[in-house]
Amino acid sequence: MEKPASLIRVLLVDDHAILREGLRALLSYYADIEVVGEAEDGQQALESVARLSPDVVLMDIAMPGMSGLEATRRIREEYPDVYVLILTQYEDETYVLPLLQAGASGYVPKRALGADLTNAIRLVAKGGSFLYPPIATHTIQQVNMENIPSTSLLTQRELEILRLVVKGKTSSQIALEMKISIKTVEWHRNNIMHKLQVDSIAELVRYALQHGLVE
Repeated sequence: MEKPASLIRVLLVDDHAILREGLRALLSYYADIEVVGEAEDGQQALESVARLSPDVVLMDIAMPGMSGLEATRRIREEYPDVYVLILTQYEDETYVLPLLQAGASGYVPKRALGADLTNAIRLVAKGGSFLYPPIATHTIQQVNMENIPSTSLLTQRELEILRLVVKGKTSSQIALEMKISIKTVEWHRNNIMHKLQVDSIAELVRYALQHGLVE
């Protein structure tokens, strides 16, 4: 079978070698997905992302050393063009919100079908989000019950950028002050607007002031 011009590059992160082997074998059947590397803990995941530049990191939660949660947060802050999809045995909805807050783009249980996993990988690689249906329902219920504001989804880096945007700083000025690229600033700003469901900088500033996100 002829491979497509653009492959989805995937990094597998799990502390069980036999599971990584199984995932690699499963994903090898799909012409548009390529496994470019493996890691057995969060620290190795960070090093592999820096070296391999994957499109999607398929991440476990519970691992020795740096957890999947912390690794997800670090990857999303340091490599905003790399998306993280959580694959785990834990299906309690209390795990979901912290992962989304850390920047994960989706959550798939290990009991899911291979088709569900590959569809999630494709969706996340395009910048979308994927929550396994039962988990999605529980998450929505939990948000409604606890009245969790959308601002809780912002990372510390996003809050820092939001405060500078409210001060009237341009992307170039923010990039210079935070020592990051203009592209990274704009990516974070667009992600903030998406999370807070606003369509313009004016709305973003108004939202931040109304909800006490800035002084």
